[in-house]
Amino acid sequence: MVLVVVESGLLFLILMAAAALGGEGPPFALSRSLLLRVLVCVTILQLGLYYAELYGDRALRSYTQFFVRLGQSYAAGALALGFLYYLFPVVRIGPGTLLLGLPLSAIAIVAWHTVHRWTADREALCDNVLIVGSGATARQIAAEVLRRTPLGYRVVGFLGTHPAEMHRQIDNPAVVGTMADLLPLVASLRVNVIVVALEDQRGQLPIEDLLRCRVDGIRVEDAPSFFERLTGKILVSDLRPSWLVFSPGFSKPRLLRSSKRAGELVAALVLLAAVFPLLLLLSLLIRLESRGPALYRQPRVGLRGAVFALYKLRTMREDAETASGPVWTDPEADPRITRLGRWLRNYRLDELPQLVNVVRGEMSFVGPRPERPHFVQTLRLVIPYYDERHSVRPGITGWAQVKFGYGSTIEDGERKLQFDLYYVKNMSFFLDLVIILETFKVMLLGRGAR
Repeated sequence: MVLVVVESGLLFLILMAAAALGGEGPPFALSRSLLLRVLVCVTILQLGLYYAELYGDRALRSYTQFFVRLGQSYAAGALALGFLYYLFPVVRIGPGTLLLGLPLSAIAIVAWHTVHRWTADREALCDNVLIVGSGATARQIAAEVLRRTPLGYRVVGFLGTHPAEMHRQIDNPAVVGTMADLLPLVASLRVNVIVVALEDQRGQLPIEDLLRCRVDGIRVEDAPSFFERLTGKILVSDLRPSWLVFSPGFSKPRLLRSSKRAGELVAALVLLAAVFPLLLLLSLLIRLESRGPALYRQPRVGLRGAVFALYKLRTMREDAETASGPVWTDPEADPRITRLGRWLRNYRLDELPQLVNVVRGEMSFVGPRPERPHFVQTLRLVIPYYDERHSVRPGITGWAQVKFGYGSTIEDGERKLQFDLYYVKNMSFFLDLVIILETFKVMLLGRGAR
């Protein structure tokens, strides 16, 4: 968010300066017409940066990836601006402004990312994280931090429960002490954040020392809260019911629910009318490629466990489950998927008929993806808290779909539940907007099957 906000400000200031130098207005003038044209240009360029994944892990860690994606974003932005200016000449910015503003803004973005990267790499400016515990949860926390070094966290070590664990290497950091060493280590390692990740806390947690750290201004967090804020998902494997009960979130105000439902009903009706010709064309192509109906109905589990008929464009052969019954789909290598069906899945076009489910109130635009009853019966027996995802309406797209993709195993089901519970806990208009923007990225880049 810091990267996006600062870059938007840089783009705006540089384009305004370029407009003044290019003769489109006096210096520092904020005429309504010029302001509108510059804001449109900034929005298009910022969307290009976002959809080129300039803020992804690869671009933030690799200069090569950063420059490749920056070039892609500006090329796409220039094409989009040309098309927009052709349709709406009133928002056009002069060629002199663009010829001056685009290179200068690209240089400013490179400089800003360099400063940001330098800041994240400076030990003095990082948050030093000490993890209390050395088990599976502690290792998972450390692995997630190490994957996100641009966020400015650095794991300085683990605290074990027994002296025999001392200096044992775990992943990258090592066990640097035991519970009795907490206060000296906090001082010597200049710890800013303590994450409590003990599987069994009874009689082992140094409460008085942790309280001392807390009143001294050091952040003390339990593993699920830190993991949630860091990754955008909830740590299901080591989750206590009390955390779900007492942690903030899970609020669903009546105003939010009613306004969301009203907005989705109107949007679904408008979109159905707009995509109806496309649905007819795709249905015809499906019938020409393989036998069977183009529209496919399948029972799914929705709000509060109610079963409903979900509509999709058929992407498999008609006899796909005649012999095997319900089985998970492997989108990369499933022989039952037709050639057209694979393309439809890649771009999520097979989901378009679910606009009917939204109109009927069985689904939302955004929410956990509904699963088949057969799989729900299996997953709820082996994955804790699985049924909590049914506390909201299922969605055409969701947080798990844009962050994880398709799942074809029980292990995938648990990973998807981590994202689904995060959505249920933090559901808001802003999060829905982020998911919709990410869904468009998935569709444009053809990543729907992954």
